[in-house]
Amino acid sequence: MPLEIHAHAHPGTFPPLMTFILVLLVFVYVRGWLRLRSVSLTSFPPWRVAAFVSGLFSLWIALGSPLAALDHQLLTFHMTKHLLLMAVGAPLILLGTPALPLLCGLPKWFMRRSLLLRSRRPPLLGYCLSNSVFCWLAGSAAVIAWHIPGLFQLGLSSQPWHIVEDTSFLSAGLLFWRPIVRPFSNEGPQWSVPLYLFLATLPCDILSAFLTFCGRVVYPSYISTARIFSLSPLQDQECAGALMWICVTFAYLIPAVVITMQILSPGGAQREEAQRALYEFPAPKLNGSEAEIV
Repeated sequence: MPLEIHAHAHPGTFPPLMTFILVLLVFVYVRGWLRLRSVSLTSFPPWRVAAFVSGLFSLWIALGSPLAALDHQLLTFHMTKHLLLMAVGAPLILLGTPALPLLCGLPKWFMRRSLLLRSRRPPLLGYCLSNSVFCWLAGSAAVIAWHIPGLFQLGLSSQPWHIVEDTSFLSAGLLFWRPIVRPFSNEGPQWSVPLYLFLATLPCDILSAFLTFCGRVVYPSYISTARIFSLSPLQDQECAGALMWICVTFAYLIPAVVITMQILSPGGAQREEAQRALYEFPAPKLNGSEAEIV
């Protein structure tokens, strides 16, 4: 018997809370960005603000808009939310290089505490965050695991597990796109990035092809839910699979082509130096009892 589906435990509370958190993040980011721009006008161009705000807006569409209340009725909406979290919101947020602007936008006492916590980060955590294999496995594991029928049904039937699912997709997306948004290491351009993206399409293509062509409804909860469109459960599943197939292919193919062109272009060395300079931008340091930007 299909599990009972709950739209959300508190549908009138969670979206406003999510909206407030995202607006607060925008405020802190812009505040920190303005401080950094007063020090250097070239390291943090305005397009990074646009990327970060667009990424947070994608998160709002996925988690705080009416779309968040419809993902339990149509698999296509559920898949759209996953794509917004992993393939749209996560890379846009990373393109905004949020760590330093967010840190600089915090009150000084909070900034000092954050710097202390960052200095005590375990070496193993730093290694995992900078390891491309770990980032690739995190992204692929999240996609595969949460589409296993048992876990998928659990996320639909339980509000806490639904939050865990959304958090997993966003966290895995941030990890997955980290080696791509920073495609150059200190040793130079990385030809492994296009290969990284190509290999990432394989588990997504297999899953989307299965959903599209298996000929049966994989998630029985969508059989008993109220239909808001004329799509049958099987048509809905086929549409969701096709949407994943197309969106993931373009989301991974376009960066792969762009990075390959950057590596092959004559000006690749200059762009590498600019990229390296951005991530070596001086971080805030403590001077006596106050934090200041240097």
